[in-house]
Amino acid sequence: MSDAKLANNMDDSEYKVLARKYRPSDFNTLVGQDPMVRTLKNAFESGRLAHAFILTGVRGVGKTTTARIIARGLNCVGVDGYGSATIEPCGKCEPCEAIADGRLVDVLEMDAASRTGVDDVRELIDGVRYKPVSARYKVYIIDEVHMLSRNAFNALLKTLEEPPAHAKFIFATTEIRKVPVTVLSRCQRFDLRRVDVETLSANFKWIAEAEGITITDAAIALIARAADGSVRDGQSLLDQVIATGIKDSQELSEDVVRRILGVVNRESSFDLFEFVMSGNIADALEQFDRDYANGADPILVLQDLLDVIHWLTRVKITPQIADGSLVPEVDAKRSKDITTRIPMAALTRAWQMLLKGLSEAQISSSPSRAAEMILVRLAYLTDLPTPADAVKAMNIGTEQKAPLADPGFTEKSSGGQNGNMQSAELLKFEPEPYTDPNVPNLANPETFEDVIALADKMNERILRTNLISNVHLIRFRPGTIVFQPGKNMPREFSHELTRFLNDATDRRWVVTVSLDEQGAETYQQRENAIEAARLQEVTETPFVQSVLQVFPGAEIGAVRDVGDSSGFLDAVEPENKNNTKNQRSE
Repeated sequence: MSDAKLANNMDDSEYKVLARKYRPSDFNTLVGQDPMVRTLKNAFESGRLAHAFILTGVRGVGKTTTARIIARGLNCVGVDGYGSATIEPCGKCEPCEAIADGRLVDVLEMDAASRTGVDDVRELIDGVRYKPVSARYKVYIIDEVHMLSRNAFNALLKTLEEPPAHAKFIFATTEIRKVPVTVLSRCQRFDLRRVDVETLSANFKWIAEAEGITITDAAIALIARAADGSVRDGQSLLDQVIATGIKDSQELSEDVVRRILGVVNRESSFDLFEFVMSGNIADALEQFDRDYANGADPILVLQDLLDVIHWLTRVKITPQIADGSLVPEVDAKRSKDITTRIPMAALTRAWQMLLKGLSEAQISSSPSRAAEMILVRLAYLTDLPTPADAVKAMNIGTEQKAPLADPGFTEKSSGGQNGNMQSAELLKFEPEPYTDPNVPNLANPETFEDVIALADKMNERILRTNLISNVHLIRFRPGTIVFQPGKNMPREFSHELTRFLNDATDRRWVVTVSLDEQGAETYQQRENAIEAARLQEVTETPFVQSVLQVFPGAEIGAVRDVGDSSGFLDAVEPENKNNTKNQRSE
């Protein structure tokens, strides 16, 4: 048998996964991207086709598929061979078939993840100037374009801005923020969005029917939710479910899909939620152990609980969504019952606790044990009052018991009532004010000078120096300081001053730097001015004048307050102190 025949037989017998087998070949079969299709349709019909497109979105929403469809639309010539560029490629002409098979030399696909260098881009640029061999346009599809190096992007800019008329560029990326803005400004951008559950369910149901697979709507909806908006991920999950769950034409049910995907039954998630929120931790742990033994992933158990809380919150806000046609019966029935018995505060607290606990379980060496501890923590959280109730209880005093937040499940609780009683007893006692043993008497500076004195007292020398020399005070009142910084002011001074005052005083302080207002003289400048005035005043007195005449060349260095006139000469500091003192003693 020849090599060609052997290859053909292998191609015919080889199984093609659903994601490849049902990849859209035109915009009519593209799933969930109607706004982009509408824009491209108008562009094709009006002939206003951009020379460069960039497609962005999460994995599996159709970026590369869209690029190939655009390439087919640009080069389609129709069945008769005389057609023009169209939004609906025929799929039967030579260019359409060649692009679908990946053998058209004028449509080049490049993976930027493996060809990131400037040499790869230079090779591409060198070929741009040559006209297409057989197609209408040369189309360059660069996947994961954000992986190109900086030099590669720079080399591409000029060609991307003014390409020849026969060249089109289509970029695809999952990391749009890593693409330089100089490239983005030269491209027409399309954001492919996540596909909603309803659209995914319809697509998966159509594929199952085409494959002759019997699967329930609940199982399809479960796969669609697990896909998280990605068509390719959902089709891969459907492929896995069909491969591992089908046997003797058996119908694939939701339980089969849950067992294959490692997620718990929806009823079990609601049961676990009710056990936890009622404080019935024994039944909650027993339920968790049962799900874990059946193959459920502890991380997925916590994620399912988060999903339940999110769903209950939405139903509590907008009850009518529970009556939607696509809402599973379990979700509608259980949510209507639970939301009438649980306050919004309990839902939000449970959400925050689980969200934090999920991140802890993901990095834990034993996710199952971490999940159990999270459930225990959440169960005991329901016994505590809300912050509002706790504050209210403290304000009421010791004679009146504060109302406690009741999650609404106490009638099923075996341990919740005791916890509530203990919490209520604790709230009977008015807490004593907290006193820091290390700072028995916190300062309360009333003036800027008090702040300087406090810094000196606390031995904050650098802070005190900046307060004296670099602060041009604009406004001061206890708790607020606004100043203009001096030229030698450290950048972090305002933060350091705020931290110091908040730690050392009995109030919260706000320290603000203002560059728009003129501040007063610094403390040092003011003190220097006062000292200079005193010095001038002393210098002009007759006594000092007579002293200066007796000691020619002497200068007054400083003025100090003395008790009587006998010590007044101590304030006189001539240039040569030793000689002057000797002269004075003589």
